[in-house]
Amino acid sequence: MIITIASFKGGVGKSTTALHLAAYFQLKAPTLLVDGDLNRSALQWAAAGLLPFKVVDEKAAVKAARQYEHIIVDTPARPDPSDLKTLAEGCDLLVLPTSPDALAMGAMLQMVESLQGLTADYKILLTLIPPHPSRVGEEARASLERAGLPLFKTGIRRLAVFQRAALEGVPVNQVKGESMRNIAWDCYRAVGKEILP
Repeated sequence: MIITIASFKGGVGKSTTALHLAAYFQLKAPTLLVDGDLNRSALQWAAAGLLPFKVVDEKAAVKAARQYEHIIVDTPARPDPSDLKTLAEGCDLLVLPTSPDALAMGAMLQMVESLQGLTADYKILLTLIPPHPSRVGEEARASLERAGLPLFKTGIRRLAVFQRAALEGVPVNQVKGESMRNIAWDCYRAVGKEILP
């Protein structure tokens, strides 16, 4: 299975999503994470050598891909229309992460518009959902549901443990001494189960 993570806006958890979906898929079968983001966030996360899956850039991906059953692709922010078409039609599922704020939602809706007319299977993932009493996550979900857009049932909470995981070079479920790690991992595990039970 090839899963591509794409967004028209940076800072919405695109690389974090790619990395944690790769961690989930690795539990099922050998998984490769292809870091096509210009910031190389996934490769930086992998630099400590502690991830349970392989991370390569897009140049090394062609050769490496043959050895893996699942491939997760982290893309550059704001792909142009021809790149978006290639990304969308070259994968089994395009995941569109968005935080629930107005600017990120607007950028994600632009991407959805750009996908019209393409043979693309995509699903929106709400990320960085602030804790209660904020209702912005629930309001964003209700708005997307009213619009009839394909949306993951699970959302990703805004938790500091994700930053700690990046600093330590591990998936969030492997952060030691952190009480929120299992809650954070459960978010991505639930998303993974929606794709591959």
